[in-house]
Amino acid sequence: MSEVTRIPDLAALPGVARVAPTELRSLDAIYFDTADFALARRAVALRRRTGGPDEGWHVKSSAPEGRHEWGWPLDDSLSSDPLAMAVPDEVCAAVADWCGDTELRPIARVRNERHAILLHDASGAVVAEYVDDHVEATDLQTGNVARWREWEVELGPAAPADDRGRAEFFGAVDAVVAAVGGVPAASGSKLERALGR
Repeated sequence: MSEVTRIPDLAALPGVARVAPTELRSLDAIYFDTADFALARRAVALRRRTGGPDEGWHVKSSAPEGRHEWGWPLDDSLSSDPLAMAVPDEVCAAVADWCGDTELRPIARVRNERHAILLHDASGAVVAEYVDDHVEATDLQTGNVARWREWEVELGPAAPADDRGRAEFFGAVDAVVAAVGGVPAASGSKLERALGR
């Protein structure tokens, strides 16, 4: 979507009584993999991200039974150059089933100016978080740089608890996004898009 595309009417979503002011977060993520992309071939992503409430090391895997995520805090003793940082031993151990002891190296850098908005119900509880991401991604193998804007919605504690309610909520999200010209993402993740997949 264009940089000038207006955000959807978030107040129109079911269960949303108040739309909080935008919170700006500057995120910087370095993604790691082996030279032959052993993790990517198994739908696993390993990153080190600074900025935002969940900064740290993250491993995400996608499997038929669902998505899984693990996290570790940042290590202050690491080099100040994010591209020269080694993956901590405990994180290497977490991905060893997918890549053995093969060396992990930086493959992509994703910088993101995230505009985050919490959506509250009438009691003040969070129904969902909407994010408007302004992304710059670099493929560290080729040097290719891509820029784009994307939106995501993640359910909060006060979101519908049943499958039907969640389906109705996301159906409403699709409708308000389509109303301002939004379309589904072409790639499944920022990493895939950074690598041109």
